[in-house]
Amino acid sequence: MFVLGNLIRALASVIDIVLNIFFWLIFVRALISWVNPDPYNAIVQFLYRVTEPVLQPIRRLLPPMGFDLSPIIAFIAIIFLRGFLVATLVDISYQLR
Repeated sequence: MFVLGNLIRALASVIDIVLNIFFWLIFVRALISWVNPDPYNAIVQFLYRVTEPVLQPIRRLLPPMGFDLSPIIAFIAIIFLRGFLVATLVDISYQLR
């Protein structure tokens, strides 16, 4: 069973890294939105392409406001997933060892 435990631990690590990367990508996008970014810049286009599939569904659920709260909701969701999903997978992996 230790092999399955190691597999689950590795999966938890990968999920944690992906969530961490998404956190920082959304953070950078929120910072860039405060200035007038060049929409033709490759970095800005990359940030929009990568983060829009996460932020757009959140935006549709929120009522229209003067400012965009979707990055904050995404941050809360990422923190929850890291605290619950990743921690649960790590605990399961230790129990299987």
